[in-house]
Amino acid sequence: MPQLTGKGGGVTTAVLPVAGLGTRFLPATKVVPKEMLPVAGRPLVQHAVEEAVAAGLERVVLVTAPGRDLALRHFEADPELEAALAARGRSRARTEIGALAALGSRLEAVEQAEPLGLGHAVGCATRSLGPGPCAVLLPDDLVLGPVPCLRQLLDVHERLGGTVLAVMELPAAEVGKFGVVVPGRDDGRVVEVRGLVEKPAPGTEPSRLAVVGRYVLSPAVCAALPGLTPGHGGELQLTDAIAATVGEAPVHAVRFEGRRFDCGSPAGMAAAGLAATLADPALRRAVAASVQELLADHRGNGDPA
Repeated sequence: MPQLTGKGGGVTTAVLPVAGLGTRFLPATKVVPKEMLPVAGRPLVQHAVEEAVAAGLERVVLVTAPGRDLALRHFEADPELEAALAARGRSRARTEIGALAALGSRLEAVEQAEPLGLGHAVGCATRSLGPGPCAVLLPDDLVLGPVPCLRQLLDVHERLGGTVLAVMELPAAEVGKFGVVVPGRDDGRVVEVRGLVEKPAPGTEPSRLAVVGRYVLSPAVCAALPGLTPGHGGELQLTDAIAATVGEAPVHAVRFEGRRFDCGSPAGMAAAGLAATLADPALRRAVAASVQELLADHRGNGDPA
């Protein structure tokens, strides 16, 4: 788990939407929710909860689908399992299982009765959060780096206030899959946001700065969520709520440090697992040798590698 690196600057709560169906991972997600799929031995939802806690937040709200409580159950205490691990001398595993309950003490859940979009999912949570700001982490987006991505956004929020978004500069061919920033002042890392366009048509992109799954939302954005009307794709879009507050409250985007993996796709999940495994010194040498052997096999079969 990452080390605690700071306070939230007035932000105490993280919202994790985990109500998606995970259709790109069927049949694996027929029974097991996508957020429970593992990267380097820990499910995606655990990576996200650990990032929120490492960033200094005190409370994590999971937005779940009806009847889907496996993520919450993952963080419950399990004294019988801990005792069995202790009896077998599995001290490291016992410590990891025990740590889950400490994380679980910070968790609560709200239901999203229908999958009506990210704006709707976050709105389901913010109805019970009150007027304060909050953070949003999408577990599908795993960011690996020395400083938690959310912590980087909170540092900017503490300095500039308002809403802060994580962005990446992407090739023009990929930008249309994301919400895209209309940029203003830009110091090379922090960009003033003058507007947002959700999934712009090719050739209409206001920039190549795409919003990825980390947000710090101002109270103004939270207040705008109940009034959303269906936007792109007929869903309630979080980007529309953020765009509605531009000019009313500060909105900035941060080119974060770290590598982002799209764990909403099998290819991205595989890449994230490899990266996380190679970051473990105990596994790196053996896994790196196996990867080289596999690549050599594919080259021998005539595949480009």
